[in-house]
Amino acid sequence: MSKLTVEGAGTFEVPAGKRLVLALVDEAGIDQLHACGGRAACTTCRVEFVAGEPDLMTEAEKTVLAAKGLTGVRLSCQITCDADVTVRCVSRFAGSGRKNSGPRPADAIEPPPVWRAK
Repeated sequence: MSKLTVEGAGTFEVPAGKRLVLALVDEAGIDQLHACGGRAACTTCRVEFVAGEPDLMTEAEKTVLAAKGLTGVRLSCQITCDADVTVRCVSRFAGSGRKNSGPRPADAIEPPPVWRAK
């Protein structure tokens, strides 16, 4: 188990290896966006790390963040909960104007991860 602290929401126990996007929704009860269903295509699942940011990122995450010119954020759909972390949720359903948060992401990271240094 690892600890997920979400600014403004509290600290939650999360099973090791669970995708961060799912931990935010399931354990923390956050209305986190994931419009593409957690496939590193849309960047709506963005979070900012306050503490414990992973040193590695998937090639898919790196590519989509670079293509959209995004810095200082990570894609919660491309991160697993393997250590204690603190995040700030910056992309939520409330106030987004969307019809829903998006289809539920699969349990495993999609596309299959190729890990790179961030």
